[in-house]
Amino acid sequence: MIATIVRKELLEMRREGRLRWAAVIVLTLLIGALGLGVHNYRETRSERQTAQAADRDNWLAQGEKNPHIAAHFGRYAIKPETALSLLDRGVNQFVGTAVWMEAHFQDSFRFRPAEDATGVARFGALTAAMALQLLVPLLIILLAFTAFAGERERGTLRQLLSLGVPRRTLLFGKALGVAAGLALLLVPAAVIGAGALALTTSGGASGAMTASRFVLLLLAYLLYFGAIVSLTLAVSAWARHSRTALVALLGLWIAGSLLAPRIAVDVAQTLYPAPHYTDFWARIAADADKISWRRPNNEHAETLKRQTLARYGVTKVEDLPVNYGGIELQDGEEYGNRLFDEHYGALYKIYDQQNRVNTLAGFVAPLLAVRSLSMGLAGTDFNRYRYLSPAVVMQEVVNDLAGTGRARHDRFVTQTRSYFDRWRAFITPLMFRRVLLTSADYDRIPRFTYNEEPFSPVVRRTAPPLAAMTLLPLALGWLGLRGLRRYPVAQ
Repeated sequence: MIATIVRKELLEMRREGRLRWAAVIVLTLLIGALGLGVHNYRETRSERQTAQAADRDNWLAQGEKNPHIAAHFGRYAIKPETALSLLDRGVNQFVGTAVWMEAHFQDSFRFRPAEDATGVARFGALTAAMALQLLVPLLIILLAFTAFAGERERGTLRQLLSLGVPRRTLLFGKALGVAAGLALLLVPAAVIGAGALALTTSGGASGAMTASRFVLLLLAYLLYFGAIVSLTLAVSAWARHSRTALVALLGLWIAGSLLAPRIAVDVAQTLYPAPHYTDFWARIAADADKISWRRPNNEHAETLKRQTLARYGVTKVEDLPVNYGGIELQDGEEYGNRLFDEHYGALYKIYDQQNRVNTLAGFVAPLLAVRSLSMGLAGTDFNRYRYLSPAVVMQEVVNDLAGTGRARHDRFVTQTRSYFDRWRAFITPLMFRRVLLTSADYDRIPRFTYNEEPFSPVVRRTAPPLAAMTLLPLALGWLGLRGLRRYPVAQ
């Protein structure tokens, strides 16, 4: 019985010329989006690799400096793109691509591509995710809005029910028929997407993780399309006329695709307001000033000195076997790390609360749930940016060089060529015991490698929207069944 219903639905779809053209248009846009995604990914990866190599060359070629000045010379850590970003760019356009690393400071991401975009970019870029999230639901509406309303207008729904066809079987068969027609469009696109990923992904553990994410991403979109199919059939089951079903479904598409994301953002910002950029940095500056080494009668500095002298069993700083300036710097750096972690942690907590609002809204608006899933699995959501923090490693190595004096001793006095050089030559020995860093020391700073977030935290974080995508098709299917039961056989 179900197979017969599926064949009947496929036959009607084949006869409907509008649907064929709509499917061709959507498939063309989807393949075009995949091509643009591959081109953008390769171009972006090449640009960032070149920029990171140039930044390291500048770091190694900066010349002899004392450790503190070398640390303030700074470096960039540039975030690499994930392979799945060719499918979904997520927030990459708005968060930034690089972090400036400097002593005593933790910067936010810079160089947001959206800053250089034109006004047209507000409509969104053509990506595979956009096509799957917005255009495919429109195609499903065109495929299925007459599923029950059309049968009722033609009088065939009563005939089917009078023949003893169970309503549950009829609903399930029509859902499978729509899914089969949709598969003719999406299976080729999925194969092309898998091939594009295979061409852009390296092997090993990274390739295996990308493959796992891609499989879960396919599952997420299958559940999303299942929710849209169930919604379309439910509305068609409740509507008395096809025109009514189409208008209602288009209204729901507009509300879910255009209004729901904006409303969810406004509600989240109202419930959990994030601090303004200037207020955030003003609070950090106020807390950092509390233990500034330039403040007189600094109790923290005196405590550190007593503890260091006691540790090495001496009574004067001059008798220490290590450079006390490096110890001071590392202590200040550790305090700064705790300070920045505290403020950034509070900010990230607000963002997590806002994301929870978006997750709850996903139980009502399928687009919000699948968007969270898609960005999380593609590695283009905000959480990925939290794992890029190599600045601490660089500063610890620089301070270690200063504290142990493993760098070459300073003969800077004979090399002065300006007043600033003479002043620095006078101050530097007092702080660093005439330690200078050379290119060999700079090379000890490890190259910046981005370690991808493990798969298990991603799964845990995407579990709520995945649960929403699982429950929605079931709930909407039950609603469609209730709509069919409103019309008995003898109507």
